[in-house]
Amino acid sequence: MNSIDSALENAGNSKFHYRVVFISGLGFFTDAYDLFIIGVVINLLPLSGWHLSIQERAILDSTSLLAAVFGALLYGRLLDFLGRKAVYGSEIIILVIGAIGSAVATPYNNVIALIIWRFLLGFGIGGDYSTSSTIMTEYSNRKSRGRFIGMVFSMQSIGLVAGPLITILFLTSSIPVYITWRALLFIGAIPAMLVIYFRRTMPEPPRYTASVRGDFKRASENLKKFAGIDSEATGRIVSIRWTRLFMDKRFFITLIGTSVTWFLMDWALYGNSIMSNEILSYIVPSYITGIQSIIRTSEYSAMIFGIAAFPGYWAAAFLIDKIGRRLIQILGFSIMGLSYILIALTGIASASYISYFLLVYGLSYFFIEFGPNMTTFVYPPELFPITTRGLGTGISAAGGKIGAFAGTLTDTIILAFYNVNYLMIILAFLSFAGAVITFALLPETKRKPLSETSGERRYSIAK
Repeated sequence: MNSIDSALENAGNSKFHYRVVFISGLGFFTDAYDLFIIGVVINLLPLSGWHLSIQERAILDSTSLLAAVFGALLYGRLLDFLGRKAVYGSEIIILVIGAIGSAVATPYNNVIALIIWRFLLGFGIGGDYSTSSTIMTEYSNRKSRGRFIGMVFSMQSIGLVAGPLITILFLTSSIPVYITWRALLFIGAIPAMLVIYFRRTMPEPPRYTASVRGDFKRASENLKKFAGIDSEATGRIVSIRWTRLFMDKRFFITLIGTSVTWFLMDWALYGNSIMSNEILSYIVPSYITGIQSIIRTSEYSAMIFGIAAFPGYWAAAFLIDKIGRRLIQILGFSIMGLSYILIALTGIASASYISYFLLVYGLSYFFIEFGPNMTTFVYPPELFPITTRGLGTGISAAGGKIGAFAGTLTDTIILAFYNVNYLMIILAFLSFAGAVITFALLPETKRKPLSETSGERRYSIAK
């Protein structure tokens, strides 16, 4: 008679798996779409009559990222305390309310109101990082787990490409700027709205039902729904308190590894993406200004995201179970660092070297996605036991969003008072540090059972 764990680990891929990928992934469309769009919107607001100081621009750039820290932490804890099904879908509702509020409920020239709505949006995004990766992990089998989690995250690639393309569509039309920036913010909410019902009605993952709740009958019923396994299943109850994450040396070192590498990666990614219009403005000829400058930088962004970032996401998703998380993360961090150093030392961030800059900058984006952006998302839910998986993932994601917040805030100031070469040197240092920490602290988890990678076997009791 199969246990719940072994049945899940050895189950074949099913339509239900891909349904979960779609339902879980659409929230990440909004995350990546907003990642680009907010930079565009901040540049459009002055053209709509808004008056923004450098400090206000920096806060608008980064406030949703700070909110994501709190969302990731709270939802991580709620996942473990209340259960996956009880909370899944509420985070996407908060995300949608924040996105719509940003677009339609912000009075003219009211920066505070826009900051509040974006804080709400960011809180929902942070919650999505904790919930979606945890749920996809617990539904997956050991052979395809990385691919399924990676496919959820790769929905970001669609949002990342859609952002600049939709921007170009609006800015080359006759739609007034004061309507355009609101429409751009509103569009990000649409995909997320489509999956609210499906998230709220998704069944509890059988692993959680059995190993935490001890309800093996219901776990067996849910297992039959998506894996087609009819036999009555047994399982193991896992007994690990959340404090064990900080008291157990193995868990604590792992938590440092996942949180710090995510911190370093998000500093590089979010600083680059939110500030992409400012960074790419260095290669726009000086005679191109205003709306035309934003259109030109959006065209460059579309090229980089479509040609480099998009394939990077999907290559990582489909190769991660073959190559492994650890090698992809070390390789990605290393080539990111080399790319940033090359940009800084050669001075190619200018209108005289457009093609060279786009080539090297695009290379860095490919290896962000075929690298730590993917693996820092996949790693945490695999490395923490089921009773603390939500919290461990939430703390790791919060570490990432602290890095994103710090990076966006400081990058805004660096580009305002210095230049892009200073920024690239800082990003190179952070990237190399990420490679070293990955090598020192994080293990390989590919194709291993969750009970092994999470270390929960030491604390489980057969029933």
